[in-house]
Amino acid sequence: MTEPEFSIKKALEEAGTDAYLMTGNLHNSDIYYVTRFLASDDFAYLQTDEEKEILFISDMEKGRAEIESRVSTIKTLQDLGYREKMKEKKDPSIAYAACISELLAREGIKKVAVPYDFPVFESNYLKEAGFSVVPIKSPFRKIRSLKRPEELEAIKYAQMAGEKAMEAAIALISEAEERDGLLYHSGEVLTGAKVLSVIDHTLLDYGCEAEETIVSCGKDTANPHGTTDGPMRANAPIILDIFPRSKKKRYFADMTRTVLHGKASEELKKMYETVLAAQKKGFEMVKPGVKASDVHNAVCDFFEAQGYDTYRSGAKVGFIHSTGHGVGLDIHELPGVGENGVLLEVGNVITLEPGLYYPEIGGIRIEDMALVTENGCQNFTGLEKRFVV
Repeated sequence: MTEPEFSIKKALEEAGTDAYLMTGNLHNSDIYYVTRFLASDDFAYLQTDEEKEILFISDMEKGRAEIESRVSTIKTLQDLGYREKMKEKKDPSIAYAACISELLAREGIKKVAVPYDFPVFESNYLKEAGFSVVPIKSPFRKIRSLKRPEELEAIKYAQMAGEKAMEAAIALISEAEERDGLLYHSGEVLTGAKVLSVIDHTLLDYGCEAEETIVSCGKDTANPHGTTDGPMRANAPIILDIFPRSKKKRYFADMTRTVLHGKASEELKKMYETVLAAQKKGFEMVKPGVKASDVHNAVCDFFEAQGYDTYRSGAKVGFIHSTGHGVGLDIHELPGVGENGVLLEVGNVITLEPGLYYPEIGGIRIEDMALVTENGCQNFTGLEKRFVV
């Protein structure tokens, strides 16, 4: 048995449990992180208080798991009598839960920790079978916040793809012609849907994909997650927020640029310059041992000193969200860069994305992604920040 790279012995001791159990599929980042195995159907991972790790999968996936997974002890449905349990229970969900129950029993486990999102049905089944089930905060989330070299390379790859897509989107906007307040490209009205399509196609060329990419224009930009499918307007801010994920490597990146084709009002220019300066203030704060909340408060302080509103003082306009978040196998993961007092650590990958949003004017947001290093941080985002294109 190999020693786990990701021992959670301390978390199990604190919970007073014998093991940690999670179930999931390719959409569960924790289970992929610890097993390095992907499957579309649910499978399970168990780590005992003696640091034994077990992967529990369907028989069909065993050969692939032996090659791909970092967990060497593999149990299959048939190892735990799934076919016989199906004949008896006549329900696949009950039979599966019965197999998990038998797996725990064979390992001598009586009290098992599970993540907050563990299936209620399986939890109830285990309780009825005599096990104590203790929901705990995922012990892998904190481990995941400290990125290893191979993870950093995967994030950098996604970032490169994101920058290529951003360049393509900005080029489309920059090359457009203005007619009657609207932007035209190749003789047709340039729409948010067209900009989004160019972003998606570029990402696919690099083996990446992105869901919920934000392309917004004009008044829609006053909503941080607002989108515009229709015409792109001239002389109005356009927010482009791309968070691509490498389809093969599974890691995300994240970046935002705000651009404008035409003439920017003095109000918008001032907002842009203030957001850019606020982000710079935030980056100057980032280093190991600094509270994430101190970075966030420095950004809020700067906005307020420039006469802008922040939600910290109860405002519903101005700067109305946190300063940033961790990035990795999930687009939002630890550490959050907001009002929490968590200390930044070497190996954190975080975004800094200050913004200002006013319904009658529009919004401005600029986002870069950086690695916390021994002496400060390394910005992974190389794309220029230019407002008027």
